[in-house]
Amino acid sequence: MADGAFGLSRELELATAPVWAKVRDHVTPLEWPAQAALIHEINQLKRERNAVILAHNYMTPEIFHGVGDYVGDSLGLAKEAARSDAKVIVQAGVHFLAETSKILSPDKTVLIPDLRAGCSLAASITGADVRLIKQRYPGLPVVTYVNTTADVKAETDICCTSANAVQVVEWAAKEWGVDRVILIPDEYLARNVAAQTTVGIIAWKGRCEVHERFTADDIAEMRAAYPGAEILAHPECPEDVLAASDFAGSTAAMIDHVMARKPKQVVMITECSMPSNGAGDVPGGHFSGPCNLCPHMKRSTRENIRDCLVNMQFEVTVPEEMAERARLAVQRMVDLPPPATPARYDLVKARHHVAVELI
Repeated sequence: MADGAFGLSRELELATAPVWAKVRDHVTPLEWPAQAALIHEINQLKRERNAVILAHNYMTPEIFHGVGDYVGDSLGLAKEAARSDAKVIVQAGVHFLAETSKILSPDKTVLIPDLRAGCSLAASITGADVRLIKQRYPGLPVVTYVNTTADVKAETDICCTSANAVQVVEWAAKEWGVDRVILIPDEYLARNVAAQTTVGIIAWKGRCEVHERFTADDIAEMRAAYPGAEILAHPECPEDVLAASDFAGSTAAMIDHVMARKPKQVVMITECSMPSNGAGDVPGGHFSGPCNLCPHMKRSTRENIRDCLVNMQFEVTVPEEMAERARLAVQRMVDLPPPATPARYDLVKARHHVAVELI
């Protein structure tokens, strides 16, 4: 019987009330009954299937807040995949994230809502490319961004994310006893890492189609539109974007920064779901940003997450020999202790141009 708010049953209203409190600024009351029913159905299916949903920070708010058991950036989700006792992992995100979950959890069933959820950055390089790079630079460690396919990770010495890239680069240089490190495939991440360390960086010309489009002019426009706002940028953006911002760091670092400071006005220079998700965790704050949307992340929807669990469909697998080699690189990253300081990029250093060798 529909006796609750929005015409929902009392049971459904109570079950989804905490989610509504976080998404109410991004979902209209007209849409909410249908969304609430799907969220409730998905959460019931998770219990039936002994499943968990890993939801990347770029998921829409109703997925991020409504059905995600573990939410966060690539590094956080990779760690949760390994720790979880669930038999089934649903990766609400893109294919390389699901592969990483499978690499770390070979005995679990890993599903993805849409097999077409790729990544422009992951598509920029192959395992064969990495083999050629290693021939050109023998003896240098290869640090590979986690936003890559399993065959690339299999050719890698250690993986990194934007949250720990500086730490990983410096660890690899010390471990191998060298003063240069290969950091692939994101060119802008490599350039921004180079501004934080004395280790020489050899980079690949891969780019994220979301972050490469941001410019310093965008920052100027945001400052004019939102006077006094704190502007946070992702290190996959060009160097001049970071230099013009107030804070630069991974998606997790952005969230930590906002949670610690609780600013009234925030502009996030990253994928456009981040401001919406951040707003749900910081009541009273105003979050905005240019809406550069990732079409690959947005292939995960409430409907196909539900269908994924109903039909146990779209399993992601990795050939065992490839998985074994990739697992070493990912596990090395996971096993590193947390950075001594917050995962952010020093903007003073970033304002100074640092040359990288671009392959």
